[in-house]
Amino acid sequence: MRMSSPSSSAPSSAEPHSTGSHPTEPHTTRTRRARLPLAATAAVSALVLGLSGCAGAPEASSSASASSSVSKITLTNCGQKVTLDKPATRGITLNQGATEDVLAVGMEKSLVGTAYLDGAIPAKWQDAYKSVKVLAKEYPSKETFLAAKPDVAFASYSSAFTDKDGVGTREALAKQGIATYISPFGCPKGTAKADATWDNVYSELTDVATLLGKPEAAKSVITAQKAEVAAVEKAQTGKGLKVVWYDSGDKTPFLGGGTGGPQLILDAAGATNVFADQKDNWFDGSWEKVVAADPDVIVLADASWDTAAQKIKYLESDPVLKNLRAVKNKSFISLPFSATTPGAELADGAKTVSDGLAKIKK
Repeated sequence: MRMSSPSSSAPSSAEPHSTGSHPTEPHTTRTRRARLPLAATAAVSALVLGLSGCAGAPEASSSASASSSVSKITLTNCGQKVTLDKPATRGITLNQGATEDVLAVGMEKSLVGTAYLDGAIPAKWQDAYKSVKVLAKEYPSKETFLAAKPDVAFASYSSAFTDKDGVGTREALAKQGIATYISPFGCPKGTAKADATWDNVYSELTDVATLLGKPEAAKSVITAQKAEVAAVEKAQTGKGLKVVWYDSGDKTPFLGGGTGGPQLILDAAGATNVFADQKDNWFDGSWEKVVAADPDVIVLADASWDTAAQKIKYLESDPVLKNLRAVKNKSFISLPFSATTPGAELADGAKTVSDGLAKIKK
């Protein structure tokens, strides 16, 4: 079986990308999601204490109001205690998922910088995003990061907090008075795993809002997302359809397994993940197994460094893969990269997939 990559195919994850790349090391350690598995969800060990006097505060000074009315904040995140003497007012986001968490809860005024996009910010958050200073295309240098004088840094992946590629270790930053928070779905290896659940997605939003002094800011967002997911679960547009979730890669496809964002979405939509038996969020698959499964639908992650269009071109150009049922019928569903990972955009990703499955069934 020959399934080699044509010269115009999607770039291998071992190759650099002119439009940006995964915020971790190349193919030897796989993409960031393979290297950074699910971990324990951030548990709130001591939430906001002493909430009072918030009513009547001027809208423009919500962060200052929170600072004066909230005392010490402590969270347990990826096995480490995160402590702030008062709510953060000078946050930096180091990955798109982290940025979208802050934008989703309406706390962009508490940011002094942002970095590392995987694709376009959703239209509903574009205006808020434009108000935040972009520090770097990928991870900022330590000097640039420290010059912004952050009191907290949010990341989607633990690679943000390394000496080699990131802005420094969590321990070193803590000694400089900078708190750090990693998405509970991007904790480093060696920390306890937790299942990807919608409740844990919502807990992450609450954690972010809490560190910025307004835990209540997450409530309306979570309510709306729960309604969106409930509608997807009710519609069950994927019932009877076999799906392969294609993230990236060509000679070796990087696919959605049974414990991450893709599985959450496909379960909600009632579709069958061909690789649900893989006990990982993402894994290095094989085209032979994809061919054997002959899926009805292929879901494609659309990232700046490996677009959905590139992946479709590769599938349609390969002499074997072009004969897959999903490829012949053009049964593709594309969604933004950040909508494929647990975070603020995952509920929107579920709706996109649900709507796409409904169209394919017609």
